[in-house]
Amino acid sequence: MERKKMTPSSPPPLSSAVFICVSFLALMISPSAALTCSSQKFTENQVYSNCLDLPYLSSYLHFSYNSSNTTLSIAFIATPSKSGGWIAWAINPKATGMAGSQSLVGYKNSTTGSAHVHTFDVSSYSSIVAKDLSFEVWDKTAESRSDGSLAIFAKIKVPADLAASGKINQVWQVGPSVGTDGRLVPHVYVGNNLQSKGTLDLKSGQSSTSSGGDDRLKKKNIHGILNAVSWGILFPLGAMIARYIRTFESADPAWFYLHAFCQVSAYAIGVAGWGTGLKLGSESPGITYSTHRNIGIALFVLATVQIFALFIRPKKDHKYRFYWNVYHHSFGYAILVLGIFNVFKGINILKPEDKWKTAYMIVIIALGGISLLLEAITWVVVLKRKSRKSTKPYDGYNNGQS
Repeated sequence: MERKKMTPSSPPPLSSAVFICVSFLALMISPSAALTCSSQKFTENQVYSNCLDLPYLSSYLHFSYNSSNTTLSIAFIATPSKSGGWIAWAINPKATGMAGSQSLVGYKNSTTGSAHVHTFDVSSYSSIVAKDLSFEVWDKTAESRSDGSLAIFAKIKVPADLAASGKINQVWQVGPSVGTDGRLVPHVYVGNNLQSKGTLDLKSGQSSTSSGGDDRLKKKNIHGILNAVSWGILFPLGAMIARYIRTFESADPAWFYLHAFCQVSAYAIGVAGWGTGLKLGSESPGITYSTHRNIGIALFVLATVQIFALFIRPKKDHKYRFYWNVYHHSFGYAILVLGIFNVFKGINILKPEDKWKTAYMIVIIALGGISLLLEAITWVVVLKRKSRKSTKPYDGYNNGQS
């Protein structure tokens, strides 16, 4: 019987391969990633003349503005940060942040599951009161959407001064939950939640993101860098110089000047960092990091006392020098421990990229390793010096005692 020659099956045509690749990519792309305001539809088929993909918190704004009667119609869409949470869109008549804003808040009723809109006067971060707004609002409704997001609808009578300028300060936000008493559980105060604000041009339909969030983040970064360098690096380095370098007789009095230079520099930089922290706190009513703040104040007080101690430092043979040393060392080690601890507290508050926390940890571990090595070396030097002095022969001036 003649055997049939087996041949490999022919490859699929190029068009089929392309189709498979495209289909695979389409499946890999999340629907939410491809979503834009222009693709969104509403159950009541509302139509707006403008729509914006807001740059933070995956939020969208549809709006129409009638300049003849200064009426602004809006539809705001966002997804709460957690299931059962809330979304908010607001106009701030006087400033650019959330404090002082007049807010429309939407969330689902925990009993019925239906979405509702409520108005809140956010006079400050610590005072968020459900009440009528300072301008007229009507046709307030909300809907729950199939993708888990919520939509707020409303018509607003734009105040005369804002209508004249043609621009309003808008703020938007998402939060985790609503209490049984109707109180809003606060959103987190980091990252995108602090930058979700901008200026809305009612005439052109364009929006510009406020630089306030970026400026504030820049101030936080400056505050963090100044304090990490001062309390977290220079102060420990100065303490190491005083403890270990002074052991070597050839380093006297250079070690003292190096120690003083490190500590005075650390104090100056630390005061600058402390000042930026106070400024950030004054600009953020209702946002309080009590532990971090209190430790910062304690560090400033302790370090100030340490600096002034330089001017009342007794001579080595003075009878009060022992007590001065006890106080100076105690305050110094307290600053050392509290400073490093507070730097890590600040990192956890600021939440920078992991590489920055890792870099600081490497610096601290390196300083700790060098300290252990110098501790062993200086103990050897001290013990040898004591041994040499104890075995020194009588030379007519002493009997072997130093």
